[in-house]
Amino acid sequence: MYKHPLKDRDKMSPQEALAILIEGNTRFTQNISAHRDLLNVVNIIKDKQHPFAAILSCSDSRTATELIFDQGLGDLFSVRLAGNIASRKAIGSLEYSCKYLGSKLIVVLGHSNCGAVKAACDGYSGGHIGEITKMIFPAVEAESAIKENRDSSNATFVSHVCDLNVKTQIDNIWNSSEILRDLLNKGEIGIVGGIYDVGTAEVTFPQSYQIFSADHPLVQN
Repeated sequence: MYKHPLKDRDKMSPQEALAILIEGNTRFTQNISAHRDLLNVVNIIKDKQHPFAAILSCSDSRTATELIFDQGLGDLFSVRLAGNIASRKAIGSLEYSCKYLGSKLIVVLGHSNCGAVKAACDGYSGGHIGEITKMIFPAVEAESAIKENRDSSNATFVSHVCDLNVKTQIDNIWNSSEILRDLLNKGEIGIVGGIYDVGTAEVTFPQSYQIFSADHPLVQN
């Protein structure tokens, strides 16, 4: 079982950070939780935070990352935006977590039945919501398997776009952040994509979306 003290995190590898998240999600799907003395944790982290992972996830109320990964206070640096979009401010937050707080892993976490993805599938661009869907449209355009009913009424189409949106946002991070590219090149961080199923509570991490080296095809643009 992973222990909380901050000193353990300095030696943690990106792969170990991912294993901790997978283990935590397994506990969550089994309706069990690691015992934590949260008030003691408050005392431990009151002067310094050292989250081992930074997670860019959707704002959806069903996808609270600390819960679905069974983590406690100070464990995760959570960046939440509808559609898990890698906006400039989101990327800046991820840079801060990795460069200055020592996070070892970035997770871009999409989820099933995502309203922002559905809005993008329907071509919605009104109001400030359009600033979000604009960043998801590349994933809609990249989906080539579905030829008919390419909108939110088609669950398969939405699911495909959701997967592609995770890749799209990883691409945005890689292409926009010299800081994170440098950390990845040095092997100090990893970047992975995941999908949370709101019906089963399970997170899957496709092998092809697990980046622990700049030689990974996903970042070769």
